[in-house]
Amino acid sequence: MPLYLKHVEDSFQWGIWKTNESAEELLNILPNRGKYEEALQGFMAAYRRLEWLSVRVLLYRLLNEEKDVAYYSTGKPYLSDNSYHIGISHTRGYVVIILSRTVKVGIDIEQYGERVQRVAHKFMRKDESLSIYLDSEIWSLLLHWSAKEVMIKCIDAMGIDFREHLRIYPFQVQECIDRLIVAENTERMKDSEL
Repeated sequence: MPLYLKHVEDSFQWGIWKTNESAEELLNILPNRGKYEEALQGFMAAYRRLEWLSVRVLLYRLLNEEKDVAYYSTGKPYLSDNSYHIGISHTRGYVVIILSRTVKVGIDIEQYGERVQRVAHKFMRKDESLSIYLDSEIWSLLLHWSAKEVMIKCIDAMGIDFREHLRIYPFQVQECIDRLIVAENTERMKDSEL
């Protein structure tokens, strides 16, 4: 099964799902498949159906029970039963979820690539400097972008400008972030490890 990485702490847990399955295979993982089949009709693009299903499958794998995900008008996800705060992100074949019973959470996952250099002027302030990661401008920009994405997700408000309203102060990258960033190089977990 493609649960790529799972991390559990006292106050939160997160997991990454690598989507290798078809929609049919993902539906077969979920106990109440009919409920999800109906919802899939609202998605025109096949990749969006896979992302949507992968979120539900990862959530099911993390909690060992089905939960309904709903969305505020701002786009922020929440669980209908309010049992956990939830953060969701996805990028090209990967989905990540973070859950906490006690604090609001946000999470981001990004595809490594040079595009971030072309759009840096849209999210980097003139008074900000990059916290260098792996001696790479691309990695450093991605980390900076992701930090702002998480801030936006935790704030949960409309009209926030990445460059004008958010400022990242220099910081040291810690081990936990390292594990997230190099998740693509992490071996997939076996079902017995879940």
